[in-house]
Amino acid sequence: MIAGTSRGLSRREALRRGIALLSSGGNAEAAGDARFLLLGLLGLEARDLLLDGDRILDAQAGDALDAAFARRLAGEPVARILGAWEFWGLPFRLAPETLVPRPDTETLVATALACAPDRTVPLRCLDLGTGSGCILVALLSELPQAFAVGLDRSTEALRIARHNATTNGVGDRAAFAVGDWCDALRGGFDLVVSNPPYIVRDVIQHLDRDVRLHDPRAALDGGPDGLDAYRRILDGVRDATLLAPGGRLVLEIGYDQAEAVRALARGAGYADLGLARDLAGHDRVLSFGLSFGHTDA
Repeated sequence: MIAGTSRGLSRREALRRGIALLSSGGNAEAAGDARFLLLGLLGLEARDLLLDGDRILDAQAGDALDAAFARRLAGEPVARILGAWEFWGLPFRLAPETLVPRPDTETLVATALACAPDRTVPLRCLDLGTGSGCILVALLSELPQAFAVGLDRSTEALRIARHNATTNGVGDRAAFAVGDWCDALRGGFDLVVSNPPYIVRDVIQHLDRDVRLHDPRAALDGGPDGLDAYRRILDGVRDATLLAPGGRLVLEIGYDQAEAVRALARGAGYADLGLARDLAGHDRVLSFGLSFGHTDA
């Protein structure tokens, strides 16, 4: 461990110290993590470090930075330490009850947007298991005439989602409700989206510690085969007639779950409208419409 403190160091010196500290702990992303922490905690932009990197940290800033480096050394993710992260180019506040938004989920947003070639048309959207609200807010940021409902079992997650919608300027077109998947909902949605828990229960203990120890288990645990949430969603959307005529159901999936989820969807009466892969080339998003009365957009 490197002795000393960030107190009295310049911004550049504190960054170098942070990189050295995290590297000494075996962090392969030490440079990026230290930079994110310094900029995020001090409320700086990258240009501030470039143009004013010699400014000396006061005691409060130095202590906050040292505490953040210590938390990262202990395995806490950068996003959890900052309590915020970026998704779809937008800022999102986080809470222990919400997942950290991941780049893979941007594939879900892009796929959902492709279902609305005319983005000026009024649409009704539903986000099941909204968490931080990142999917819902990203969609509303691109669909200026849309209205969206975010559903989650966690009241704290919904509080954060509501804050994120307001902060990103779409709060007047969003509503949030406590609920267990599709229970108590009724239909007429043009677009239903979800990034549900899909990790096989026995696999969770083998995940990276960043995820295993810090992400909410309820947002990870997909049951014994990882498919419990998909069964609830597929049956619930159908039984409550949640999709309007021509509506789309868009689901994020695990990289190896495409065929299993497709089989569930076929059995529940859905038409398969395609698979999208993430930037790494992994199966990531499936789109469905209801077979009966289905027409392509």
